[in-house]
Amino acid sequence: MQKLSMLSIRYPKLILCLWILFFLYFGFFAPRLPSVLKDHGLISDGTFAQVEQRLSADFHIPDHPVILVFEKKTSLAPKKFQSLIQQEIWSLRGMEGLREIISPLENEGMIQGNFAYVLLGFNQNPYEMKPVLHEIQTRLPSHRDLTVRMTGKSVVQEDVNRASQHDLRKAESLGLPAAFLILWIAFGGLASALIPIIVGIIGVAGSMGIMYWIGTRIDLSNFVLNVIPMVGLALSIDFALMMVSRFREEIHAGPVGQALLVTMQTAGRAVLFSALSVFLGLMGILFIPLPIFSTIALGAMTVLAVSVLLTLTLVPALLKLWWPAILAERKPHVTPSRRNVWLTIAHLVMRRPVQMSVLATCILLCCILPLSKMKIVIPDATSLPQDYESRIAYEDYQAHFGSQTGTDVYLIMQGKSASLSRSDWMNAAALIAKVERDPLVEGVTSLFSTLRMTTDQLYPLSQNPSSKAKYERVWQSFVHNNEMLVQFRLKGESSSPEVMDWLRRWEREGTSSAALPFLLGGEAKYQQEIFDDIFDNIPKVLLFILVSNYIILFMAFRSVLIPLKTILMNLLSLGASFGILAWLFQEGHLGLEPSRIAIMIPVFIFGLAFGISMDYGVFLVSRIYEEYQRTGDNHRAVLIGLGCISKIINSAAAIMIAVTLPFAFGDVVGVKQLGIGIAAAIFIDATVIRLMLVPALMVILGKWNWWGPHRGRTG
Repeated sequence: MQKLSMLSIRYPKLILCLWILFFLYFGFFAPRLPSVLKDHGLISDGTFAQVEQRLSADFHIPDHPVILVFEKKTSLAPKKFQSLIQQEIWSLRGMEGLREIISPLENEGMIQGNFAYVLLGFNQNPYEMKPVLHEIQTRLPSHRDLTVRMTGKSVVQEDVNRASQHDLRKAESLGLPAAFLILWIAFGGLASALIPIIVGIIGVAGSMGIMYWIGTRIDLSNFVLNVIPMVGLALSIDFALMMVSRFREEIHAGPVGQALLVTMQTAGRAVLFSALSVFLGLMGILFIPLPIFSTIALGAMTVLAVSVLLTLTLVPALLKLWWPAILAERKPHVTPSRRNVWLTIAHLVMRRPVQMSVLATCILLCCILPLSKMKIVIPDATSLPQDYESRIAYEDYQAHFGSQTGTDVYLIMQGKSASLSRSDWMNAAALIAKVERDPLVEGVTSLFSTLRMTTDQLYPLSQNPSSKAKYERVWQSFVHNNEMLVQFRLKGESSSPEVMDWLRRWEREGTSSAALPFLLGGEAKYQQEIFDDIFDNIPKVLLFILVSNYIILFMAFRSVLIPLKTILMNLLSLGASFGILAWLFQEGHLGLEPSRIAIMIPVFIFGLAFGISMDYGVFLVSRIYEEYQRTGDNHRAVLIGLGCISKIINSAAAIMIAVTLPFAFGDVVGVKQLGIGIAAAIFIDATVIRLMLVPALMVILGKWNWWGPHRGRTG
């Protein structure tokens, strides 16, 4: 760090030119980032994917099909309705990649009253479907008595991508001007306010360009597009804000060179430790083996690294070049003799530390209480606004063709030889009978039940192709070489604990079965695997983040209690933000549509907000620790630290909120939840935690705050 600071001080114009080149090169590729993003990344490496592949290849059940939902007007006759459906299907034939059409005219149950649906299977991956979906829309003829809407995972994902890009543009157009206004008010000068904004823009644009190149080599989740600007602007501006603020204090006390050195040794050191805390928080997310978490952690780590380099090189260079303009700005108040609102609050809190601790704890508990009712879910089409066609089609499909009380599960049994033997047929019949007797099973569809035949009848039929010709269509739906497909319906939602426990129990039986191994698939299996991948690894995430951050804080302050207290404060602010999130979304307050919390949002908020909150904790305690080292007076150190840094911390928090809160006005529910969750965590951390609870506890603990190695004295 010392070498970086000296390089920036000696050659500020060279540093500025290098960063301009960096911005021009990587910024050129930043707009291309959306072109290399894939799907959401909630993809587990479990049996669901294996079953899905076999269903598509062997049993002609498309994976990720495009669903066309037809709705006719009541005046349209049923035969005319079917004729129009046939015309729509004919218009799609010959499309590139179209491998499967499952029509309601050939399959029962796909027409119900005024509604019908068609399944289209394509060879393209879900993230490659944008031109295909556009071609479908152009090919489908319009009819005044018939409405056709598209849905399905690939259609919903394309709408989510489009809405997310719109949300990002809207958030940037609101967040950056608001951040600049806050900086201008905080510093009272244009030069000081511009430096963090410049750093933020370069940091985000450069990181997006870097992630574009990474995305040409590995698969990236489309959530990266929202996380990089949100995290990048927040961290870049916050880090630069701390540096500029400290320099403004030092420039009024000595020459510019000395001011820059002191700034790097104090604020620069705090930036390094806080960045390390953020990095470790993001690293902890890597313990969850899902692409959405690994790629978002990679994106956030990239923007973090760029932000730190900018803060330690470009910020000192700009300070060296612009110091006369900064010196002419309003002088900051940094001593207790110059009373300001932050010192007034500090005096109030420190006079009644016990009462303030109790008050802050009560506020936090009130915010945490709704957390007990939080329910999480894997996002679907309902995460889109109500007027999106893919959501309307999805809800129509679920209302008329989906089960309101159960969930469908696929079971694929595999024989030991190239074709099913007689013992395989007997074992399959026994397994199906056992499944049917299970109290959670609502119904079973199999070759046995469809043809109403026994093993003694089906086995000879399977050995004689000519004798099974009249059952060929049904046969192909259930048997392929040595595989047999069974479909059954479980009572309960896909994400219900009872369904998930059932799937875990039967999966263990399927892998351990010596008679006839089997695999489970379907939406419920997908959700169970995602939930298990996350919740089975959450303890590792928490342990890594908490232990590693304790070590970093211990190294920074050589105190046993300060790291514990700082980590506990962060956990309280996160718990309160989760409670606020549950209260707002699950109960539909403040005009929000009632919805469950997307499963990845709490993990993102914890990994991101925990590290960002550590920023403020490190900045505040660093300043208090610096004063304590100078005077040895704990009470004065807390007072001076609060007076000097509270305005900057609250300005940084206001900027963070200005950058993240605009996402709350987006179209995608998950993006709204992420923006509100981070903004709530930062607001609580900067007010209740940093202004009330932290100083009150530091006064109560006194010199015990600083007890640790080489600090044996406590009183």
